[in-house]
Amino acid sequence: MQTNKKQQTTDMPYEKFEQFGAEALTEAELLAIILRTGTKDKSAVELAGEVLRLSKPPREGLLGLYDVTLKELMEIKGIGFVKAVKLKCLTELSMRISRSSAKEGLVFNSPDLVAQYFMETLRHRDTECVIVVCLDAKGRMIGEKKLSDGSVRMSLISPRQIFLEALHAKAVNIILVHNHPSGDPTPSRYDKEITSNLHELGEMMDILLLDHIIIGDNSYASMKELGYLT
Repeated sequence: MQTNKKQQTTDMPYEKFEQFGAEALTEAELLAIILRTGTKDKSAVELAGEVLRLSKPPREGLLGLYDVTLKELMEIKGIGFVKAVKLKCLTELSMRISRSSAKEGLVFNSPDLVAQYFMETLRHRDTECVIVVCLDAKGRMIGEKKLSDGSVRMSLISPRQIFLEALHAKAVNIILVHNHPSGDPTPSRYDKEITSNLHELGEMMDILLLDHIIIGDNSYASMKELGYLT
């Protein structure tokens, strides 16, 4: 049975994988295997290349797809809802694997390290997300818990929720992290109030609040560095 040139181009990533392994594949070829098929006018590799061109600076290639929306993906001819969802799940999976690997032995001994760890997860969100980071006595992260996801105000989070998670994780210290959808990490009045309250409660419970980090767009504010935690 004859195969046309377009079909051969589509199948090449599989053959290359069999001969040389996944590490030999280009980003377009890796995506082509995920997409499986192209269209009558372009191969899966060509379709993957079109997807990769949606990436926005400063991040390019596969990493840049994390910022591409489902709607933008579906505007490409040949990318329907199912393929778009697959691509978004792929980028989310890669982000989680990366964070899981980075988490091992991670010591949060500076606001900058905390901000770097959560920056790409939180900086593009349209709503506020609040995370409590649980630490052992040496400052190593033993767990993180998302307390809200999709609410528009951090004020919906209670100190009780935060310390229940800390107690459950047997944390010695905690760090609170949340984002400002506006992109400006300047602390609000409520940010200052909740930081003060958590600090006082933590001292009474012997679970210290080490910092409260507010994530903006490629920027952050540390309540400790700003003098709200002494």
